[in-house]
Amino acid sequence: MNRLKVEEALKHFLIEDIGDRDVSAVLFQDSDIGEAIVRIKEDGVVAGLQCFKWGYGLLDDAVEVELLKVDGDHVKAGEAIVHLKGPVASLLSGERVLLNLVQRMSAIATLTAKCVDELGSSHTRIVDTRKTTPGLRMFEKYAVRVGGGFNHRIGLYDAVMLKDNHIAAAGSITQAVEKVRASLGHMVMIEVEVETEGQLLEAIEAKPHVIMFDNQTPETMTRWAKLVPSSIRTEASGGIDLAKLAAYRHTGVDVISIGALTHSVSNIDISMNLSVSSKEAIFA
Repeated sequence: MNRLKVEEALKHFLIEDIGDRDVSAVLFQDSDIGEAIVRIKEDGVVAGLQCFKWGYGLLDDAVEVELLKVDGDHVKAGEAIVHLKGPVASLLSGERVLLNLVQRMSAIATLTAKCVDELGSSHTRIVDTRKTTPGLRMFEKYAVRVGGGFNHRIGLYDAVMLKDNHIAAAGSITQAVEKVRASLGHMVMIEVEVETEGQLLEAIEAKPHVIMFDNQTPETMTRWAKLVPSSIRTEASGGIDLAKLAAYRHTGVDVISIGALTHSVSNIDISMNLSVSSKEAIFA
């Protein structure tokens, strides 16, 4: 992840939570120093650990952060992933925001890794979609990469995807592809979504960079993939999740896009255990 962009985002997240001040911090003096261990409470793939360093660096450079794992590590429930030491007030002020973020990123990385394993293909890639949480796209798409997946387009600005409404408004697949190709530079990729074999054949003639088979059965995708020349990449999409992946293993498509990687994932439970003068409290 780009550190400048991450720190800018973290600054907004921390300000949202802390506001003008953390009123609970009146409990502590500047001289109150504590240590904390961050532990994962279920098996998973960790992602976003650098956020602890960059986030606490924004809050208080007196906080020492030691990463005990690296992004992409498969960890067991109960394992320590980060060690923290510094002013107690600062440790607690940054705790919730950073835990929330790393919990979500680790959940996405974990689900992605499961999908990659379940698919078990050396050819077909698992990719994400734009169905991300507003404000968290950079973090969520990074987590997909950590889990062994790949990113689809990042936003509306880096690739063209002509879906049913675009095609209807343009008049046809052919007209839509011709219009965007005439207007955009050669570095911008064009993808076309198809729902029928007739649309597929028209799309092949239009020669986009990618053709997406939307909401088709594995059998149909297998047949359609054989019709597409190797110069055009193929994508499977629409309602595909972990439970259904095995059925798409031998379709021959180049990528399978899965919105559930980011829009339906449940956060992994991660907690911070703080100790101060031999007193221990759990802030989960």
